[in-house]
Amino acid sequence: MAKKALLIGCNYPGTKAELKGCINDVWRMHNCLINRYNFSEEDITVLIDTDPSYTQPTGKNIRSALSRLIRFAKPDDVLFVHYSGHGTRLPAETGEDDTGYDECIVPTDMNLITDDDFREFINKVPRGCKITLVSDSCHSGGLIQAAKEQIGESTRDLDQNSGTGFESRAFIPRSMEYAVFEERDVSVPHHFHGYVKNRSLSLHTLVDILKQKTGDDDIEVGKLRPTLFHFFGEDASPKVKHFMKYILNKLEEHGDDESGGHSGILGLVGNLAHEFLKHKLEESDDEDETHIRRKQEVHDGSSKGRVVDHGILLSGCQTDQTSADATPYGNSDYAYGAFSNAIQAIIEETDGEVTNWELVLKARKKLRKEGFSQKPGLYCSDQYADTPFVC
Repeated sequence: MAKKALLIGCNYPGTKAELKGCINDVWRMHNCLINRYNFSEEDITVLIDTDPSYTQPTGKNIRSALSRLIRFAKPDDVLFVHYSGHGTRLPAETGEDDTGYDECIVPTDMNLITDDDFREFINKVPRGCKITLVSDSCHSGGLIQAAKEQIGESTRDLDQNSGTGFESRAFIPRSMEYAVFEERDVSVPHHFHGYVKNRSLSLHTLVDILKQKTGDDDIEVGKLRPTLFHFFGEDASPKVKHFMKYILNKLEEHGDDESGGHSGILGLVGNLAHEFLKHKLEESDDEDETHIRRKQEVHDGSSKGRVVDHGILLSGCQTDQTSADATPYGNSDYAYGAFSNAIQAIIEETDGEVTNWELVLKARKKLRKEGFSQKPGLYCSDQYADTPFVC
């Protein structure tokens, strides 16, 4: 049995999205895996953005690292992935998403990785191999599409019953819930933790960073998926490419309007030419068909279409919540993600002998006691709810 891990930390230094605790989270988990769970250092891949000697956590590099982790996995292997960084979400393209949104992690180059992308990775894990994903990021409750909810309030049917809607709210410590902060990208004082910033990247901030990186001032929030495909091409999220394939099909269905230009849907495509789209997207037809077949094969036949898999997600919060990046006493050397810090404390208290279910419940209790309003979640098949964390 092999134990392999991928640790990803994004502090986004020098940008409007800058965080303080994500790299610290990575190194604390790195030490924990080696000293507590007997991982070998050579079997742990680290992607961080504060040291150029390490592979940078861009969208392409993260997807490549995930692919390598899974490609060489065998039955009985233990795989572990920890992501610490910003999260964001886009309105889902159809009404079939569990949460009504595409939950995403935010690589340093802004090349988003979506919940459907994680589902595709999980579907490739060989039978008998267990993979655990810890995501200390905002909106992480729905990060693996169609995963069964064991502890959480993220699915859309639960939200519809409550009638609350899925309006994204910034992280606000309980002691400060009366306050309203118009700017969500700044740190706010907290009497326990020095300064706290949420790990939710607003779409407007994401667009501003993309403009800086690309020099293109015409990027708009409403054209984000076409923009990501335009700038990242084949390195863009498969979910983004699936969406662009849909746009291409619509263009071919409706043809040109009377003025000689394409119908209004071309506005979503921006400057992407029809033939460019066709050339870029037709290469992935076989891959898409394989994904569809695989997804059909693993459904368990339940009314909700849940997927039977070996993926375990421990999320830092629910899909409509944000996770906290705390800087005690304003000293970034001691900064951390609130959920990652809770995990480390619980592992220390239990000597590492804690189940996934126990860990999430204990983390909820600890965060609430410390004044954080985020609620961690557990998403996995029934068989993994009471199995030991990591191993």
